[in-house]
Amino acid sequence: MFEFEHVYLKRDNKTILSDINWVVNEKENWAILGLNGSGKTTLLQLLNGYLWPSSGNLQVLGHVFGQTSLPELRKSIGWVSNALDHQLKNYELSEQIVLSGKFASIGIYAKVTTAEIDQAKKLLTDCGGASLIRKPYKILSQGERQIVLIARALMASPRLLILDEPCNGLDLFAKDRLLARIKKIAELPDSPTMLFVTHHTEEILPCFDNIILLRDGEITHHGKTEKLLNEDVLRDFYQKPVELIRIKDGSIAVYPK
Repeated sequence: MFEFEHVYLKRDNKTILSDINWVVNEKENWAILGLNGSGKTTLLQLLNGYLWPSSGNLQVLGHVFGQTSLPELRKSIGWVSNALDHQLKNYELSEQIVLSGKFASIGIYAKVTTAEIDQAKKLLTDCGGASLIRKPYKILSQGERQIVLIARALMASPRLLILDEPCNGLDLFAKDRLLARIKKIAELPDSPTMLFVTHHTEEILPCFDNIILLRDGEITHHGKTEKLLNEDVLRDFYQKPVELIRIKDGSIAVYPK
């Protein structure tokens, strides 16, 4: 799906990402765990072509950056992010926001068919947002907006779905509902490869069975989630004593010790 090979990103003589080596294959679901400022969102901006490596090689979906059309590439990548939320047009209806995902655009500028509008409504319904149809985006709660953004990301049948801290700002019930929706997407026979970005281990569902730990712009650990989410590894990662508590569905919560 993509490959980072000795990728560095520097800005104003400061290294933001350092020697990133990471390969993700089709149907592998990965979690990216890191504290605020660790470089998680910057890594995603590289994947989407909004930033370019200062050095190293990056290939995404078989395309080499610098030798491909980025707008076309982005149609194969669904991205759910709070950064996107601020760019959307609040007055548009939920299904219009979803439909814009087909064109990887902010707003709809092409002529659309009744079938495409119906597809957007069905996708919104399948994601648990049937009650959001015909509602302006500006009146939706944060949890409802996340459902719309996920449906929008799926509208173009992406090969890669990126969930950038999708639970931010949600109460515990809205978070539980959203994670249940993500679990169902992972179970679909034609589900895309998924990346789930978070700084809370308890949000990492069992379907994300691979993980990278990102600290200060460097990948400190990567591999199978079940082998890395343990006290020894996380103590080394956070560089502070931690305590692990197993909660429902085998998820693990981490607290300062």
